[in-house]
Amino acid sequence: MKISSKMEKCGLSPMRKFNGYAAEAVKRGIKIYHLNIGQPDIITPDAYFQAMREFSEPVLAYAPSRGLPVLLDAVRGYYGNIGVELADENILVTTGGSEALQMTMATILDDGDEIIIPEPFYPNYHTSVTLAGATIRPLTTYPEEGYRYAVRERIEPLINEHTRAIMITNPGNPTGAVQSPEELKLMLDIAKEHDLFIICDEVYREFTYGGEPLTSALQYPGYEDNVIVIDSVSKRFSACGARIGLLISKNKEFMQQAMKWCQCRLCASTTDQVAAAALYSVDKDYFASVREEYKLRRDTLMSKLSQIPGVVCKEPKGAFYVMAALPVDDADKFQLWLLNEFEDNGETVMFSCGEPFYATPGKGLNEVRMAYVINKEDIARAMDILAVAIKKYNETH
Repeated sequence: MKISSKMEKCGLSPMRKFNGYAAEAVKRGIKIYHLNIGQPDIITPDAYFQAMREFSEPVLAYAPSRGLPVLLDAVRGYYGNIGVELADENILVTTGGSEALQMTMATILDDGDEIIIPEPFYPNYHTSVTLAGATIRPLTTYPEEGYRYAVRERIEPLINEHTRAIMITNPGNPTGAVQSPEELKLMLDIAKEHDLFIICDEVYREFTYGGEPLTSALQYPGYEDNVIVIDSVSKRFSACGARIGLLISKNKEFMQQAMKWCQCRLCASTTDQVAAAALYSVDKDYFASVREEYKLRRDTLMSKLSQIPGVVCKEPKGAFYVMAALPVDDADKFQLWLLNEFEDNGETVMFSCGEPFYATPGKGLNEVRMAYVINKEDIARAMDILAVAIKKYNETH
């Protein structure tokens, strides 16, 4: 029996790839500091659980395919607070940001199409693009430059007759790079000038550390037909398990076509939509405190990481990830060694290996993504372990 060639081109998630080895290490009594997956330990606002407890409908019925009115109202209110006026028809509620991504690619891409994405990028982008029959045309960025990419002379040579869209993550996963207003406008200009969609993954919008105002591509007038925004409650409210995302655009034709996917999968979880709507009631103090906590964690990680000889890394300005080039030959081999052979006082560390974050063959071989989603004391210990491990690995390999 034949398996889909499109699926065979997809890889396993680098965030979860080594889970089996990690489980075996735990069985041996090894404590692992998990920096491999963006699962925050920040407490989910109680408003979510309170709404769940108070849900009392006699029948747990399908929600409308677009989304429950209570959630659509909450989302419109959130965006209204940053100066973006949305109508219900501009919003589709999805099963996490991941489905919004899949829905977008299925709606705009055909076999043989291309989409420009700055690399390194979130690896699940590759899966969604590949399953739509298209390919990624990578816009390569470099750790020495802080993974900047908003340069017209780098982008326009990548555009050809097969190009359908440009996709960016702002703030960036895995790099933590934040686009300035001028850089974001340049990306929008290029997309409009070449009649392309620009897909903006903004799930980390609340997490910037330089005092910047909240920024969305939707705030820029004149690009309504080009802009598609991916959003989610997962990271913003530390509610990854709720699986509620959003697909937002003012392009009427795009949204009408995307609705076909929505109706095919029926609806996102009714109860999770009700509870997610309640999350939007939290006040600004919640975001301020969470932002401050992540900034402390980032500063702890960067302080320790900068003391490790040979590491190349620029300070991330947003999200809760850092991408770093390590002085090792191969991050995959290094991670396997960390889990199978190494321990420092019964402890080791786990990260996401960098190669799957790239589309260019051979790139990212010695790079890693680390998520600073554990407390700062554990981050400090994890970096101390990493320093010891790099030294020992290079002595023995």
